[in-house]
Amino acid sequence: SGSNIITDQKFTDFKLHIEFRYPKGSNSGVYLRGRYEVQIIDDESEQTSNHTIGSIYGFLPPSEMAAKKAGEWQSYDITLVGRMVTVVLNGKTVICDREIPGITGSALDSNEGEPGPLYLQGDHGAIDYRNIILTPAK
Repeated sequence: SGSNIITDQKFTDFKLHIEFRYPKGSNSGVYLRGRYEVQIIDDESEQTSNHTIGSIYGFLPPSEMAAKKAGEWQSYDITLVGRMVTVVLNGKTVICDREIPGITGSALDSNEGEPGPLYLQGDHGAIDYRNIILTPAK
């Protein structure tokens, strides 16, 4: 287990590239604006759900399982405009321009109309992050 990391700066609409690696059995997530969790979890199932890697936790399942094995570096390329999200996991679009219906559990706040921080969850299991690039969406 580790610690949560929350940026001081707040963001509105953006594109995020982030690479991550986790050991077997780990569970974590990337919270967009501190409110919408893109799930990171070691899941060897071929079935997708709104709790598997690539999902918007509790709401939007990925269209396919695109995860690599535990211990390998993986990447997300995420675009968030308003509540519309596109998630690319390891080069495969798994959620394409879908509306997020609400905030995820453990969100920092419920102020959906306001900018929010990038929140890297680390308290559910060990995880490494690298090459984090956040740019405004156009």
